[in-house]
Amino acid sequence: MLARGATVLTSAVQGGKHLTRSELATALEQAGIIRATDDRLRLTYLVMHAELEGLICSGAMRGKQHTYALLDERVPATRTLARDEALAELIRRYFTSHGPATIKDFAWWSGLSTADVKVGLELNTSQFETARVDGQAYWFRPDAQPIPVASPIAHLLPAYDEYTIAYKDHTAILDPHYRELVVVAFGIVIVIDGRIVGAWKRVIENDRVLLTLEPFRALSATEQQALDQAVQRYSRFLGKPIILA
Repeated sequence: MLARGATVLTSAVQGGKHLTRSELATALEQAGIIRATDDRLRLTYLVMHAELEGLICSGAMRGKQHTYALLDERVPATRTLARDEALAELIRRYFTSHGPATIKDFAWWSGLSTADVKVGLELNTSQFETARVDGQAYWFRPDAQPIPVASPIAHLLPAYDEYTIAYKDHTAILDPHYRELVVVAFGIVIVIDGRIVGAWKRVIENDRVLLTLEPFRALSATEQQALDQAVQRYSRFLGKPIILA
C-alpha cells in the first residue's frame, strides 16, 4: 500500500506540478488507494511516507495553501559525499555559523554521537581554534569577527530559534535565577544584549495582534526603549498593529 501510494503521489506531481493535499487525495482516490469517506490519517501516512523516502517535498505556496512537489525537480542535484566528508562539512558549517560552541552543543543540535563530533573536528583541525572557559573547550573560526551593534538592542525570538535551540548549555545567555521560568531551547523569549530577560506570547487576530510581554526583571529606561523598538519591528514584519495586553 505504501509503495503503491508513493508511485501515485510521485506521478501526480511529476512535470513541475505543485499540488495541494486535497489534490493529492484526489489522485489517491482515483487510484483506489483511499476513499473519500476514509479517515484522513491514511492520507497523512501515505504523504509522510513519500516525504521520508525522499520522493516528494514542500512545494510553492498557492495563496494560503501548502503544496507538494517532486523532490528531484525541486532540489538541485548535489555531489554525493562519503560519510566522513559529510561529517566534516556539517561540522565546518555548524562551528562557522554558531561558534564559539562546544562538542556537547553540536551533539545536541545534530543528534550525532560525541565520538562522531570528535572525528569531524579532527578532520577540521586547520579550520578552527579552541579556547577554554571555566574548563570547557569552545571551538570557533579564528577569522570570525564580532559585528559591533548599538547597546542595548532587544529581540523577540520565536520558538526554535537557532540562538537557543542550537546549544545545549545556555549558561552564557540565561541567568540561573530565571531557568525555571522558561524552557530555553524551545521558548519564545525576549533577548536584550544577548541575554534572555523575559518571555512573550501573542494572539493574532484579523486586524491586530495582542502581544503579552513578561520581563523577568525590571528593565531600565534604555532597555525598555529597545524593547519598544523590537515590538515596532515585529509589527512591521506582520503588517498589523500590535496591542500590548
